[in-house]
Amino acid sequence: MREYWVKDPSLAGGGERRIEWARNLMPVLSRVRERFEKERPLEGLRIGACLHITTETALLVEALEVGGAEVSICASNPMSTQDDVAAAMAARGVRVYAFRGQTAREYYECIGHVIASRPMIVIDDGADLISTIHKLYHGIESDELEHVRRAMGSVDIGEIVGSMIGGCEETTTGVLRLRAMARSGKLLHPVIAVNDAESKRLFDNPIGTGQSALDGVIRATGMLLAGRDVVVAGYGNVGSGIAQRLRGMGARVTVVEADPIRALKAAMDGFRVESMRAAASHGELFITATGNISVIRREHLELMRDGAILANAGHFDVEISKRDLEALSVRRERALPCVDMYVLRDGRRLYLLGDGRLVNLVCAEGHPSDVMDMSFSLQALSAEYLARNRGKLPRVVLDVPREIDELVARLKLEAMGLEVEELTEEQLRYLSRWELGSE
Repeated sequence: MREYWVKDPSLAGGGERRIEWARNLMPVLSRVRERFEKERPLEGLRIGACLHITTETALLVEALEVGGAEVSICASNPMSTQDDVAAAMAARGVRVYAFRGQTAREYYECIGHVIASRPMIVIDDGADLISTIHKLYHGIESDELEHVRRAMGSVDIGEIVGSMIGGCEETTTGVLRLRAMARSGKLLHPVIAVNDAESKRLFDNPIGTGQSALDGVIRATGMLLAGRDVVVAGYGNVGSGIAQRLRGMGARVTVVEADPIRALKAAMDGFRVESMRAAASHGELFITATGNISVIRREHLELMRDGAILANAGHFDVEISKRDLEALSVRRERALPCVDMYVLRDGRRLYLLGDGRLVNLVCAEGHPSDVMDMSFSLQALSAEYLARNRGKLPRVVLDVPREIDELVARLKLEAMGLEVEELTEEQLRYLSRWELGSE
């Protein structure tokens, strides 16, 4: 097994400087790291991670390692790796298998290298690592497994599964996949849904993605959002955050949503709500954030105006149908470093940002460190929880324990110099008694 696989080790110096800058913006993770260094709660454990390789990820890995873990990590997206950070991690001695612009073969070989490290705890972003382990164990064949096995060598998947303690999942998409796996009876170990923790989903998803997705669009295109006709597909935690920040920058926002309750929420929040078919003809910029497939497809592409721009903020590159876009086009060419122009048969031009992958990570640098501070503190503390409860947890998708969720929020408030109101004994008694009412 390779010790590491990065694009250019000489980039390590620049990556190290950026990691240290991010450290200043992540006080909660720094507190977790300090305790981990003293207590070593992960001593002797092997952790396999599949995450976007960013400055914040480097600091999460550092916290896990000082806590006693041996960490191997690969990228959770072929296009999201920050190569200078990957080089810096390799220089630190981390087994990192990631570089920007991976082919499908390289992406899955990197996953195979992490599996070959025989992880006992898995930290995932999108569930590609966990699902690959389960496919191998259950004998569910797919094309990518050839590449995974090549990197794994002679490592026995049964031995890996037998030593696994559990996993943690960072994203909405990954949690949906893992819950489907659990319903099918295939899930082999407990998984903590870090994504669903309140100190993650209320901040990382709407605020982090809301800001970073627009950062990606602006960096890629240089466009002015004020006055722009923008269509946001999806009004969950991510889509709602994008829509609200677009409105704050002066855009005219339409929301497309399949869930009637979320659609009503969007309407009550003051957004125009339409079907994608209705919105396709007038939108200038489309941003998908649904976690579903073919949200924008042939029937919509055929209606779009010349010059429409397409971006995706969902985890996988399936929300905008690239197959349909290519079928309708006579030519594709690179317009800007992160923009591909598709020329349709009738001469219309449609522009796809970041190859339809995560626009915030492919065309920008992902979430601000300040918000990843909470998400990655949850990951580290959830890994510790799995280690302390080894063999005691059911093989299901679990919530982050409330005490961990609240601890992260309290530490963040402390770092911000803010104070929580404390309930009096009288108030606590009142809340615990059902028979008390109006006086």
